[in-house]
Amino acid sequence: MKERYYLVREDILPDAVLKTMQVKQLLEAGDAKTVHEGVEQVGLSRSAFYKYKDGIHLIHQLERERIVTISLDLEHESGMLSKVLGCVAVHGANVLTINQSIPLQGRANVVISVEISHLNEELGDMLEGLKGISGVKRAVIIGQG
Repeated sequence: MKERYYLVREDILPDAVLKTMQVKQLLEAGDAKTVHEGVEQVGLSRSAFYKYKDGIHLIHQLERERIVTISLDLEHESGMLSKVLGCVAVHGANVLTINQSIPLQGRANVVISVEISHLNEELGDMLEGLKGISGVKRAVIIGQG
């Protein structure tokens, strides 16, 4: 499923989503040292925070934060990582880091950090391109920043 983004006025967002943003700001400012401390300060459950934390960002943060971290499970085949990196390049992204586990039972986990400020398509399109490579068993965004 392709990720889609909307610009929504703050006053129509559910309370849990707004409180999630408050916790993120407390953590960023250092006013809360841990997620537990932050959620207690704003009156939010930890499960709600973790449910929404990757889905809400201030607009100015989205403009600035153009690095995503993607986790991939790849079949252990010669040239597989090269195909993944080629797909990233075709979409106009730039690989910053690569971490790969030792293949176990014919599969390896690869985590890449990618700078996406010059994407020539949507981020979701690049993710779908990665998922469409034969031998890619899973590709998910695990972080942005």
